[in-house]
Amino acid sequence: MPVRAFAQDDPKLDPKADPRAAPKKKLPEAPGKLPRVGADRSKGLDFLFGALKAAPDELSAKHVEARIWAIWMQTPSDTAALLMVRAKAAMDAQKMDVALKLLDAIVKLRPDYTEAWNRRATLYYLQNDYARSLADIQQVLIREPRHFGALAGLGMIMQDIGDEKRALDAFRKALAVNPHLEKVPELVKTLSEKVEGRDI
Repeated sequence: MPVRAFAQDDPKLDPKADPRAAPKKKLPEAPGKLPRVGADRSKGLDFLFGALKAAPDELSAKHVEARIWAIWMQTPSDTAALLMVRAKAAMDAQKMDVALKLLDAIVKLRPDYTEAWNRRATLYYLQNDYARSLADIQQVLIREPRHFGALAGLGMIMQDIGDEKRALDAFRKALAVNPHLEKVPELVKTLSEKVEGRDI
């Protein structure tokens, strides 16, 4: 799913949030500035996913991760690209209804554009509409099974609804693709102890 930080504590993201309640987690998302990427999308992604697993440190991993997001954000449609920019601006401005209309339009215009599904899944998640968010995550993973953002989002939803076993499975899949996701290793450790018990 749309990576500034995996779990950025920002209660402003959820318009229904009680400010006294625990802050809502933020899903992984594309960084603000994306590097330029070459033309061969699938070969480039395969190479970058290999580089992400082999990254020697966090900084290297973040650079590779940004290149992956840059490829995911690309679309051959100028209209879809413009609508996506406007949808992100609307989400940043907390105009969720406007963002949703724009994302609906992108998905209708370019159903092959994985990142539109992912961004809409994030919006639904922020509105606590887990059923719709899960449906969109499924569309993302059909198109890109290595989408660590969507896998992490799936884990967060499963954790929120109390399905710790499926949350653990999703987080482990996200880490298998991107071992450098923030907060996820700690979540896997905690959930492993709950689901599988502690070592004696």
